[in-house]
Amino acid sequence: MLCLLYANFIATLFALVGVLVERALPVRFPRRWLWSALIPISLAVPGTYRYQHNIAIGDVTGQSSVGWWAAIDSYCSAIERVWLGVSLILVVWGLINILRVAHTVRGSRRRTTTVDGVRVVVTDSLGPATVGFPQSLVLLPKWVLALPSVQRQYVVRHEQEHRNANDASLLMLLSLPLILAPWNLALWWQVRRLSLAIEVDCDNRVIAALGNPTAYGSLLVKIAEAASRGPRLQPAFLGGVGSLEKRLTMLVGPAPLRQLQQFLIPIAVGVLLFFALSIRHPVLGTSPEHNAMMATR
Repeated sequence: MLCLLYANFIATLFALVGVLVERALPVRFPRRWLWSALIPISLAVPGTYRYQHNIAIGDVTGQSSVGWWAAIDSYCSAIERVWLGVSLILVVWGLINILRVAHTVRGSRRRTTTVDGVRVVVTDSLGPATVGFPQSLVLLPKWVLALPSVQRQYVVRHEQEHRNANDASLLMLLSLPLILAPWNLALWWQVRRLSLAIEVDCDNRVIAALGNPTAYGSLLVKIAEAASRGPRLQPAFLGGVGSLEKRLTMLVGPAPLRQLQQFLIPIAVGVLLFFALSIRHPVLGTSPEHNAMMATR
């Protein structure tokens, strides 16, 4: 139980670091690599500190707290069963999604075509999205083909940018730790931020190539309304649920960084990193030094 709480706390500190660093980055600067680094770091630090940088909880809180934590740890077997069950559910859910997409792609293979210079699989309703590992496919619902040429180019270019950057593979690989640590709420949030960063980076590349962020933002809203009842995949033109407003803000009206923020953000990042890397991993029990001191009283 101590390990779980500690891992959540450390991942939360690194998540806050990510938010602050992301806020300080230039608007068009790639953000996905920040979260791609923080997610494995959030896993590695607790695991490493568990054996190399720990402290017995009794040394800090006293013997009474050791007994209290020991009582909580008596439920470890039940916690482990729930942990295993949730991990198994995530695996099954992931396999079902993979099979669903694979079935759709197989059924649509005869409708593989080239749209605006990009090879796509035309589906009935799934997409627009980029799927597959390690080689990605662009899924394009047939209603996108009826869009005006300029709007269709935005959609197709967005998915092609995802494919060129191997975003589907990146998101899949960095989502796998959730199967190992489904109890780490901060890690879930970091993966969500990674998903948003992938979409924002892709939006920026599309705008750099085709221009007109206002028209692109309007198209995002239009596609969201048209696809609101369909299944949602990631990475995709619409991205994750709840990300649309943030992406529109980044495209059309990103808030400038105030002078005070430019001064305070690096300080806050440094403080958070100091705490994340200096706080030792708590372990149940007391050290020999503590026991010797108690015996002389």
